[in-house]
Amino acid sequence: MLKNMIAPVQAWLLSQGRCVGCGKSLSNGKRKKGKDEEVVTCKYCGRIYLFDKTKKTYQRAPLTVSE
Repeated sequence: MLKNMIAPVQAWLLSQGRCVGCGKSLSNGKRKKGKDEEVVTCKYCGRIYLFDKTKKTYQRAPLTVSE
């Protein structure tokens, strides 16, 4: 039940380009460039995201992605 309440808020934060953990902008994060995607690490809390350059969207990184 708790997940059903948190998921829409997290989706909204990601659509705004903000971290789901601390709410800070991901544009300030540390970026590691790739071909189609960038690995973005939140500057404040360290959560890892993938930024799709073609769609210009963020998503939480799977556990297998490393910096």
